[in-house]
Amino acid sequence: MKSVLLTASAVLFDNDGVLVDSHLQVERAWRQLADEFGLDAEPLLIELIGRRASDTLSQHLETSECARAVERLEDLEVELADQTPPLAGALELIAALDGRPWTIVTSASTRLAKARWAGASIAIPDQCVTADHVAQGKPDPEPYLVGAQRLGVDPAQCIVFEDSPAGGESARQAGAIVVAVGDQPWPFDPAARVPDLTGVSVTSSPGEALALRITS
Repeated sequence: MKSVLLTASAVLFDNDGVLVDSHLQVERAWRQLADEFGLDAEPLLIELIGRRASDTLSQHLETSECARAVERLEDLEVELADQTPPLAGALELIAALDGRPWTIVTSASTRLAKARWAGASIAIPDQCVTADHVAQGKPDPEPYLVGAQRLGVDPAQCIVFEDSPAGGESARQAGAIVVAVGDQPWPFDPAARVPDLTGVSVTSSPGEALALRITS
């Protein structure tokens, strides 16, 4: 068993695949969308990971058709959002942060993100960042730069939990400390890797510098 101690000023979480398990709902919605718009679902299901839906669909549809597809996809995903459970360790880690700075940086729209947080019983952070808040989505660093800015901290003092290569690259380019969640192959070595958040614990007391023990 490997253990790493990381210190920072704030924690930034990706959402899908880190805090909530939306895999089945995402696949169902994208397959339905692909069928309605005459697209091949298989490459879409690979390309969409960690990216905004608009960025993925713009590679396959004309601009006017893309906008309609994004709206339809969101409706399909929101319909399934109440079936979204939290991932192992997510609620416990959020509770353990106990007032320390943290937020969520997701590639989902605000409407969809809120629906999934409700389904998973995750309290909505005040300074969350969604696809609606940035001009460039992951892997561009903008989402995590905005997240750090909203918390009033240096990106280099943020620990980011990400499950996708696109999200990991976004966090790395922002200068954050990156922890990989899951077993996706990445183009760089993260500071630590865990299968889920059950191996993450807060070791500092309130008022002290934030310290996380990462055990895998």
